[in-house]
Amino acid sequence: MRFLDADAVAALGPAAAVQAVTEALRGGLDPAVDPPRVPVGLANGQFLLMPSEGAAAAGVKVVTVAPDNPARGLPRVQAVYLLFDPGTLALRAVLDGTALTTLRTPAVSAAAVLGRLPDRPLRVGVVGAGPQATGHVATLAAVRPLSHVVHLVRDPSRTPLDAVALGSPEAGEALRSADVVVCATSARTPVVDPALLREDVVVVAVGSHEPDARELDAALLARATVVVEDVATALREAGDVVLAVAEGALSPGDLVPLRDVVTGTAAVPADRPLVVKTVGMSWQDLVVATAVADLHGA
Repeated sequence: MRFLDADAVAALGPAAAVQAVTEALRGGLDPAVDPPRVPVGLANGQFLLMPSEGAAAAGVKVVTVAPDNPARGLPRVQAVYLLFDPGTLALRAVLDGTALTTLRTPAVSAAAVLGRLPDRPLRVGVVGAGPQATGHVATLAAVRPLSHVVHLVRDPSRTPLDAVALGSPEAGEALRSADVVVCATSARTPVVDPALLREDVVVVAVGSHEPDARELDAALLARATVVVEDVATALREAGDVVLAVAEGALSPGDLVPLRDVVTGTAAVPADRPLVVKTVGMSWQDLVVATAVADLHGA
């Protein structure tokens, strides 16, 4: 059994992670059959248990969510991944699950939007400055050249990144000019004004996985093509989708499964916004963890 730390996980690289996700979906993986995430309440937060099985491996990610940790200078979300042989169920490798999440989430986003990205250097606006925010920038840069990246945050003085204040004129200009907008925050209410976004914009929202929290409002989803990992999962966990449906701006039939986009079964119109809303599913961890283990001969 091997322990693969954060550096070992990151060594796979974002381009290879995107390739692993894309090849899995094109190879027949169906996200709809993935077991649902299992939340377990704890005194100071919760466990999230994320099991999955494929032909090459089985695995489970154990995630802890501790809401009070940021005040202690600790991560709110931490994780470990256990990768097993599919036949014997012997433990094959233990991976840094936090690093795995940082790698696989933007890989899924990139796989979803790759066909809609313009063939030129991209202008990117990122709401947030945490690991998912920077991870999405790195992954986008691995699949397309970037001409300009600006982070939109509540307090630019708290980050060394090129950042402007949310709600400022500079933030408005960044959103108006963006080819891609990434929302990677812990916000529970919308963080961008949809009126600022172009009709050909690509928007990725990854910050929430609860049915009553959202980063995007219903007005944006109403005028967009909305891609989700799996329809049933989105209707259970994706607050951006759940609330838009409840408000009558969107119907379940409007949702486009990620698998259909990646395999080319569904066409994505170029004359309306593309919104990709993900909540994180177990198959994604398994696919990327397997690629990491193979890279290291584990």
